[in-house]
Amino acid sequence: MSPSTYPDVMDKLVSLCKRRGFIFQSSEIYGGTGSVWDYGPLGVELKRNIKDRWWNAMVRARDDIEGLDAAILMHPRVWEASGHVAGFTDPLIDCRNCKKRFRADDPKIKGTPGTPDAQCPACGMKGTLSEPRMFNLMFKTFMGPVEDSAAVVYLRPETAQGIYVNFLNVQQSTRQKVPFGIAQIGKAFRNEITPGNFIFRTREFEQMEMQFFVDPEGDHMQWFEYWKAQRMAWHRALGLAESRLLFHQHTKEELAHYARAAFDIQFDFGGTLGFQEIEGVHHRGDFDLSRHQEYSGKKLEYFDQPNNRRYVPFVVETSVGADRTTLAVLVNGYREESVEGEAEGRTVLGIHPSLAPIKAGVFPLVKKDGMPEFAEKLSAELRKSFPVFYDESGAIGRRYRRQDEVGTPFCITVDGQTMEDGTVTVRDRDTLAQERVAADRVGGIIAERLQA
Repeated sequence: MSPSTYPDVMDKLVSLCKRRGFIFQSSEIYGGTGSVWDYGPLGVELKRNIKDRWWNAMVRARDDIEGLDAAILMHPRVWEASGHVAGFTDPLIDCRNCKKRFRADDPKIKGTPGTPDAQCPACGMKGTLSEPRMFNLMFKTFMGPVEDSAAVVYLRPETAQGIYVNFLNVQQSTRQKVPFGIAQIGKAFRNEITPGNFIFRTREFEQMEMQFFVDPEGDHMQWFEYWKAQRMAWHRALGLAESRLLFHQHTKEELAHYARAAFDIQFDFGGTLGFQEIEGVHHRGDFDLSRHQEYSGKKLEYFDQPNNRRYVPFVVETSVGADRTTLAVLVNGYREESVEGEAEGRTVLGIHPSLAPIKAGVFPLVKKDGMPEFAEKLSAELRKSFPVFYDESGAIGRRYRRQDEVGTPFCITVDGQTMEDGTVTVRDRDTLAQERVAADRVGGIIAERLQA
């Protein structure tokens, strides 16, 4: 794949996210937990906005997809049926010198691990790498008072299995007819060997998954193409640049043994990370429901009443990472600009207004002449409709810069003219244009622009 033409902004983004309250390292006061992250006040709003946008598009705007929130802890047989107990493993290598851990297929390893010529990519020592051993990526825990094998359960490594085992529960309770889908948003856990790149690959993450059940004798490949197009259009609607998005078709070597077709939607994160998967669209055939039917001994067939047929549906899956999409939105929006007439430039998060954690900043020009009181009253009124930040400290230009840096699309300033005629200035984050608007019309104007 061709190298990225976009710069690497990850270090700058990590710094901004901590400084402005988007994302913090988990348990930082204790030295941090590897590749686990906490979402701060602005980060939780941004991620929630992305999840709400997905839920609205997939569930609320459609009559053929139902929502679900399955439990994280499931019967251990679920993961035997899905193949995760036997096959969800990676080859692992340890360095006896620096104690670092690597995947056996890490391209930075020189030589054959376990032999004297093998060189550790971290400390450079030769002959210190262990032979590969298989490492299951699932987190294991115990249910009940006794820690024995009978009580072993797993933290789910994906949310899809909760949908499959509830297929008939949802179908029968909602009286849905095939084709229809089940969607959920939830946490998943993978004990990754080499996590990293900020929130791109983490051990605890959130998935937004939808499994669409189709007739195996029907137009299932058309549904696969339909969902490919739908999902790419959704990412574009987030404001992600067209040039940073592409489809990657899985090769025969990449394709799961049961899959009929699989495409990843990739986003160009810039620098050496480049194009990476943020969503998968997979045609999984009848593998999942058939396996759960076999292992549970319970029929998971759909009864097509008009045609008097019973069958196990095929599944078209769309699976998108909420954290990776959040990172893509941040990377896509980050820019540094020079401003005419100013020696100091500005950092901007040019994110879609509907995703912005704060929709408007409200500022009194000075702390006198009734301006703070007017601005606080306006803030309270606007806050009934969307998140607002009130700021009266520092020069007005500095206050604008603070809001630019967190992606706030509109800034409203109360000044001397406001006290005369009741108008305020509304400044646009991207164009820097300012317009004079009646204060009682500001809420409606911003709400209209957020819908655009």
